[in-house]
Amino acid sequence: MLPQMNSDAPRHSALVRVTHWVTAISVFALLLSGIEILISHPRFYWGETGNVMMRPLFVIPIPASRATVHTGYGFVMPDQNGWSRSLHFQTAWVLVLTGLLYCAAGLLTGHIRTNLLPAAADWQWRNFLRILSQHLRLQRPDEAEAHSYNVLQRLAYLVIIFAAVPMLIWTGLAMSPAFVSAVPAAVTLLGGQQTARTLHFFLTLLLTGFVAVHIAMVILAGFRSRIRAMITGTPKQP
Repeated sequence: MLPQMNSDAPRHSALVRVTHWVTAISVFALLLSGIEILISHPRFYWGETGNVMMRPLFVIPIPASRATVHTGYGFVMPDQNGWSRSLHFQTAWVLVLTGLLYCAAGLLTGHIRTNLLPAAADWQWRNFLRILSQHLRLQRPDEAEAHSYNVLQRLAYLVIIFAAVPMLIWTGLAMSPAFVSAVPAAVTLLGGQQTARTLHFFLTLLLTGFVAVHIAMVILAGFRSRIRAMITGTPKQP
């Protein structure tokens, strides 16, 4: 059951709002640059090495931006690999630092304990199934949820923040020659650099799916009020 909240109380603190928008911009830049990197070699492998002479695990059915990468298409897309790798690497560090700030502040202020960890009542099957049913039927959430996350939101945020994103960072670093030279165990534990690249791709799909569902739920719940809450802190106009 959602707690009763003061309708005038801010839903999101200033820190949450700032880190949310920095993260949103960072994720967009990472997806854009990641797509450009993918186009240079849309083939995936498993293990330590992978090249055009090896049989891939699977192939993304798009033309490559390098003539040496054969994908079955008779033309080559423009190569954007230079700026995309630079932007991807730099933006990744912005995301890491923003995430560390959010987690540290969330632990110190109690935000994670209060707003993200499910309460005991949230684990009741009746409550869980009720919220799940509302989401599946695309029902608009009630007014109480304007000031508190439901159990599905809490679980989704916990998985993304503390599992998916750290794994994305790990698999990304495992593809960096400099990082692997300094910490070889980082790639060994994953099974090789090509395995890290493949896992990175699937984790990106998971994050993209989360973002798509998140945006869809914001629109369903009331786009203007939810965006206003993430900008000003309160879902209602003063």
